[in-house]
Amino acid sequence: MPPSSRPGTARASSPAPGHSDATGTETPGPVQRPPWTLLTNHGHVLLAVAQSRDARVAEIAARVSITTRATLAILRDLEDAGYLTRHRVGRRSHYTVDTHQHFRHPATASHEVGELLAIFIPGAADPSPENG
Repeated sequence: MPPSSRPGTARASSPAPGHSDATGTETPGPVQRPPWTLLTNHGHVLLAVAQSRDARVAEIAARVSITTRATLAILRDLEDAGYLTRHRVGRRSHYTVDTHQHFRHPATASHEVGELLAIFIPGAADPSPENG
């Protein structure tokens, strides 16, 4: 399958131009994603959870720019693989990231997830309760 026909890989070299609303005011157009990124959606969801362990699924989905259904599937994958632990508090889910969990790919399996989190979220590799 050519890269441009894969789901979620629309080619875009720049953001879409804005459009005018009913009042003639310029509003920003939809944000287009590049055809690929260095981190997968799984990585972005993990980062989003590490930044806000009590974020709602819809908030995580919006941050990563994926559907809530895809976000739920990724959260389930991450939990099943031991990267996250879900704690129910009333009707809400709170997540804890296991910063000592190793990457799955053989080339990076000697590294812990906390190393990645430390790059993007200062203090995230600290396993204290508020940092997950």
